[in-house]
Amino acid sequence: MPGQRINSKQIQIYLKAREIGRTQETSSAKGGFSVRTGRRIEKGEHQPQKGKIRDWRTREDPLESVWESELKPLLVAQPKLRPMTLWEYLQEKYPGKYEKSVLRTLQRRVRQWKATSGAPKEVMFAQEHKPGELGLSDFTHFKQATITIKGKPFKHLLYHYRLAYSGWQYIQIIQGGESFVALAQGLQNALALSGGSPRLHRTDSLSAAYRNLGKKTAEDLTHNYEGLCQHYQMRPTRNNRGKSHENGSIESPHGHFKRRLHQALLLRKSFDFDSVKSYQQFIDKTVQRLNISSESKWQQEKLLLQKLPAHKFPDYEVISAGVTCYSTITIRCILYTVPSQLIGHRVTIHLYHDHLDVFVSHQFVTELPRIYASEESSTRRARCLDYRHVVDSLRVKPRAFLQCQWQQDLLPNEDYRQIWLLLKEQFLPEIACRLMVESLYIAAKQDKEASVAGWLRGELSQQTLTLIRLQSKFNNVSPPSQEKTVIQVSQHSLSNYDQLLKHDIFDKPSGLSLTFVAQIPATVSYESTVGIP
Repeated sequence: MPGQRINSKQIQIYLKAREIGRTQETSSAKGGFSVRTGRRIEKGEHQPQKGKIRDWRTREDPLESVWESELKPLLVAQPKLRPMTLWEYLQEKYPGKYEKSVLRTLQRRVRQWKATSGAPKEVMFAQEHKPGELGLSDFTHFKQATITIKGKPFKHLLYHYRLAYSGWQYIQIIQGGESFVALAQGLQNALALSGGSPRLHRTDSLSAAYRNLGKKTAEDLTHNYEGLCQHYQMRPTRNNRGKSHENGSIESPHGHFKRRLHQALLLRKSFDFDSVKSYQQFIDKTVQRLNISSESKWQQEKLLLQKLPAHKFPDYEVISAGVTCYSTITIRCILYTVPSQLIGHRVTIHLYHDHLDVFVSHQFVTELPRIYASEESSTRRARCLDYRHVVDSLRVKPRAFLQCQWQQDLLPNEDYRQIWLLLKEQFLPEIACRLMVESLYIAAKQDKEASVAGWLRGELSQQTLTLIRLQSKFNNVSPPSQEKTVIQVSQHSLSNYDQLLKHDIFDKPSGLSLTFVAQIPATVSYESTVGIP
């Protein structure tokens, strides 16, 4: 066939067939080309155009009238113009003349022009990394799937650390934004796991590390980040703003890790986890599998990392807060309850990205989970209330629960909220409050939140719930007998009082003290029936 292209293997097949006596037709068929091509091969003319550049067109140029006069000048003035924009320009100026098929021709023409006459493009330069020299940090979002914790969407970031030479990496879940607290905790955990610190630490223009005032790196550092790098003897560096490829040694591994994590989740057949801890453990396993390929280089690099200091740099923010009469503190617009013993005290808070440590007079008191206001909240306010902190006081005055502003927040979960609705349906409000508060008290003191909820549902379904049954079930107290107990006592004599009144104590000389002993029995006669209080 005219214009047919053949390769050297086809020619060898043809020639070998001819050598063993095959006809030209048979040999050509074995080679996969025409008889005419076979003749040219034997004459040595099978590639008559080899080494020549075709300088003629095989069809009419549809852009001949507009390329040099209109389109090319537009590209020279604005090289960023796209072929689609130029085609739309032609459509508008010459209606009906340039069909959709012309667009492909225009795309090839523009691409050819940019390759020969366009502006120089940015060149990427492969970098050579030395062991123990550079470590990189960055934050990234995992958007390939929606992670849930116990069925609820879990909003989070991933902190990613990587050694440039070996490729060893560490990834940690971060709640909240790209704060210094998150950077400090993630980086220090990574350094501890890798066994040492590099000489350079590179990030992009994180607001957690830089003020981004347009100054030099050394002058633009935040005080906290500068102290962190000095603590680990690392020199901070960063890429230019908006130039993510300058941080390519970690930007590209972002995508590689997230693809691996997504595949592992698909294999797991679930994106839901029981806790943040179990989700982190799943990520750790994925990272361990990735680190296997860099094990040998990491062992080399680990020997050249700098020795870690004896103590960690503070990876928390210190805040002071007063405890109100409601047993609450407010941190970053979030209301938290604390143990009621702290009412009236001023506490010190160590604020981490995922929890708060509470201290009073340098003594640790309790740990609180940190929460963040939802994006839909216009006030950026939220509440984190724990019924365990206030249940002692609530038990003394259970009716306070009925109109409490925090009623729904004090109920530990959706199961208890449903139980509260059933209680209000079956009992008077005062009795419902007493039962609910007593249930919360037992759940808090005996750490039987789930057990109490399950037992309450069973009792409510059978309509047999009473306060006595609740207390007897969980306090190991036998139900009181319903039999009447009669105690027989004899009435004491009133003559003792008569004798007392006969004495005229006002006529006695001053300084004398009179002592009267009334013989009153200590026991009291009564008849009682023990029932439901």
